[in-house]
Amino acid sequence: MTEKPIASVSLDLDDQWTYLKTHGDDEWQDYPSYLQYALPRILDFLDEKKVRITFFIVAQDAVFDYNHEVLAEIPRRGHDIGNHTFHHDPWLHIYSESDIDQELEKAEECIEKVTGVHPTGFRGPGFSFSDTVLRVLVKRNYQYDASTFPNILNPLARMYFLWSSKMSKAERKQRKGLFGSWKDGLRPLKPFEWQSDQMSMLEIPVTTMPYFKVPIHASYVLYLSTYSFSAAIGYFRFALRMCRMAGVNPSILLHPLDFIGRDDTNALSFFPAMRIESKRKIEVMDAMLQELQKHFKVVAMDDHASMLKEQNLARRMVQLT
Repeated sequence: MTEKPIASVSLDLDDQWTYLKTHGDDEWQDYPSYLQYALPRILDFLDEKKVRITFFIVAQDAVFDYNHEVLAEIPRRGHDIGNHTFHHDPWLHIYSESDIDQELEKAEECIEKVTGVHPTGFRGPGFSFSDTVLRVLVKRNYQYDASTFPNILNPLARMYFLWSSKMSKAERKQRKGLFGSWKDGLRPLKPFEWQSDQMSMLEIPVTTMPYFKVPIHASYVLYLSTYSFSAAIGYFRFALRMCRMAGVNPSILLHPLDFIGRDDTNALSFFPAMRIESKRKIEVMDAMLQELQKHFKVVAMDDHASMLKEQNLARRMVQLT
């Protein structure tokens, strides 16, 4: 029997305060959190499905004592851990090199102190990435980056997010790179290597639908499910078929909001899918994972990166400008 191709799954462990901060709500400064109930729910779901994934941790959450036990449970359950910065600033690309270096170093220290794992994978908040970030990742010996999101709907998503916010003009300008640009929609879907200043870095993009470059991550499928459960799963099924046709090993992105609903909190109502109850969301996530496991062997991103390097598959070199 032919072995299934692989698909990686990752989860950006964005806490409630990170969304409020990006949205321009002052309440973020109190660091409201849902990790105490959301993370055990997610880990139990993954245990049930016998799936190992990568959690990209925002290290600010690792500072608080009340989060230590629940964050430490991630590697105890066998999952991989990546760096999602310390402060979760989606404008990371405008930081100086020294500031980025300090940001990643501080995040690494906090994450390792709580989990015992030194992260070697990175994803920028809001898919923020730059030549300067690349230099720091190479300097700090990261195995891969996963910050690109080749999606033609990025500017529309940013427009909606900013429209629904309370931000000042200065704050909107600061977030002008949120989710990426039209140009980012033209980036490759298959893993490749960034090349800049005689440096290279493996890039594993968040997968969008081949040929169409529209989102297929869990939050988008959940948004579609607010109109029709069957249509949303049909959309995801079609996207995976396109991946197989195009020879793309999908890298599927999850968020905590994919597992919590309006029955848990009403603080994030500016997200359309937050009007769904958590039970319904779990049903959608279950159906998505069944479809993924039907056609692919699901792995964490460290395994995906190791396979690419061992087999020398990420041959395409892309100049970062």
